[in-house]
Amino acid sequence: MEKILEAIQNGATGDQLAAIPLPSTYRAAHVLKSEEKMWEGVPSNEKDPRKSLHVGEVPMPEIAPDEVAIAVMASSINFNTVWSSLFEPVSTFGPMARLGRESEWAKRHDRDYQVVGSDASGVVLRVGSAVRTWKPGDKVTVHCNHVDDQDPSSHDDSMMGSNQRIWGYETNFGGLADVAIVKANQLMPKPAHLTWEEAAVNALCNSTSYRMLVSKNGANMKQGDVVLIWGATGGIGAYAVQYVLNGGGIPVGVVSSPDKADILREMGCEAVIDRKAANYRFWNDDNTHNESEWRRLGADIRGLVGEDPDIVFEHPGRSTFAASMYVAKKGGTVVTCAATSGFMMEFDNRFFWMRLKKLVGSHFANYKESYEANRLIAKGMIHPVMSQVFDLAQTGEAAYQVHHNMHEGKLGVLCLSPQEGLGVDDHELRAKVADKLNWFRR
Repeated sequence: MEKILEAIQNGATGDQLAAIPLPSTYRAAHVLKSEEKMWEGVPSNEKDPRKSLHVGEVPMPEIAPDEVAIAVMASSINFNTVWSSLFEPVSTFGPMARLGRESEWAKRHDRDYQVVGSDASGVVLRVGSAVRTWKPGDKVTVHCNHVDDQDPSSHDDSMMGSNQRIWGYETNFGGLADVAIVKANQLMPKPAHLTWEEAAVNALCNSTSYRMLVSKNGANMKQGDVVLIWGATGGIGAYAVQYVLNGGGIPVGVVSSPDKADILREMGCEAVIDRKAANYRFWNDDNTHNESEWRRLGADIRGLVGEDPDIVFEHPGRSTFAASMYVAKKGGTVVTCAATSGFMMEFDNRFFWMRLKKLVGSHFANYKESYEANRLIAKGMIHPVMSQVFDLAQTGEAAYQVHHNMHEGKLGVLCLSPQEGLGVDDHELRAKVADKLNWFRR
């Protein structure tokens, strides 16, 4: 890997990179099948990713005809890496075993370890025999939609594919590593004005927010829409704020501290709710709902923007879901993509059916949506929301911070890149948007 890194830093051609042998092993953050029962009986908040995420050498897999091997310069932490490390809600070794039964090539994924990580930026090292549009030396970022495009169920919307999976979560050979193996159709051009680590934090969260808000497959936001955004300085929430502002909407950002509120105002979001200061108690001590607190949240929103939300951008899940379903305006939409506070949600159906609201489930993004979201990053219209950068050896600590909501925005992870700040090719565009690249660097 030292020769590969040296070649990349010296501007080697694609042919020169292709001539360097791939190592037999590579460094990667991974979980072990032998440990998938290690957290049985342990409360979720006491499970520690630092104990289950290992960083060490793993074997280099063979590359399938439709795949590429990339030198990963940087990656990032997503909540699915936390779930992998906690083996919840289920161990990811089950999905990989099912994947392994699909084909001869798929068998490679069913191993006694899993390399995790669903984001990456880097340089193409090898391409499979069926790859046409990418070549060694290309600088790329990777989206995580892993799907068999031979299956007709994926042809209209690849997220509807019957065997659609999230790379690095439901597959092996993920991005928190010095090398990643991905399908060629997961590659997108690296935004030239960004560093490796800035380019690595966008694909999963940015594409997810795009589908949830902009796409016809999500809330299909229009100008003037009021959008309530939970966790508005978190991974997907901070991209959502940008999409609402870019699209002529009115964001109402919910955060948990004055510092996070200051970030939102710097981004241009004027309507901000500090939920900790407001001390909303949507659940009573006896585990029943507190409808009066839903009403108080609704009043606070109207006090800021004068009306109820057209769209609620939902991802905390159990802790907020009933309140979200209540505060959306009549005929409004709640769009949800996750459940970081719990998967079993409850709400009062009277306020749903009698007020003709819509609930839209959303999961990552299809190929077109991912490309459109990446195009906006590359044009300097949407910006990375990276707050900290860790080394690959610190993956467990980074995941621990995400698990306990100790972070803001996205956490980048340096893999092969020896330091921050490398990989910029378009210095002119970078200079134009430099202040926005530091929203979260405090």
